[in-house]
Amino acid sequence: MKINNVLKHSQQPVLTIILVGICVVIALASNLGENRLIVENFLISKYRGQGIWLLPEIRAGEYWRLITPIFIHFGILHIVFNSLWLWELGGAIERTSQAWKLGALVFVIGLLSNLAQYFYGGPFFGGMSGVVYGLLGYVWAQGRFNPNARLILHHYIMVMMLVWFALCWTGWLGPIANMAHTVGLLVGLLWGWLEAIRVKGLRRG
Repeated sequence: MKINNVLKHSQQPVLTIILVGICVVIALASNLGENRLIVENFLISKYRGQGIWLLPEIRAGEYWRLITPIFIHFGILHIVFNSLWLWELGGAIERTSQAWKLGALVFVIGLLSNLAQYFYGGPFFGGMSGVVYGLLGYVWAQGRFNPNARLILHHYIMVMMLVWFALCWTGWLGPIANMAHTVGLLVGLLWGWLEAIRVKGLRRG
């Protein structure tokens, strides 16, 4: 599950550690999603809304709900899987770039994937996997299109994650926030590709 990284691993990925820590703390506090009272504080909304009733809490000023669903996890495998991938992908990005780059990726991917999942399937979802797929797409696009990329995603990792992505969409694995996965992956791929185009343009200039 390792990603090629030309930098030594002495630099601690502080933001990655903080993000994983928040996920773990909320998972423990909510008894892995079993404590509904705690979980409801982090959902994008507590209600299925239509028309003017869409996202009533956010319309009332609870803007943190746009991002906090990424920190909710349901079950031990859910939190372990997402934490490990966040550690690998987020840590690699943070070590090869500044922490703000990882922070921007997590925020934008989390925001867009949460909104997409809400409008597709309602408010009752959570997990970092939309962000994980976004980081996966970003790292892959950087390695594929950016000649100056300082991290490379092994081909087998991308294949494995895409197989898992497809299996999730079959419904055989239970209720999963598939639209969050999809939008996260697309946003990460687009971001990585556009950044690579910008780098090539700067080199030519």
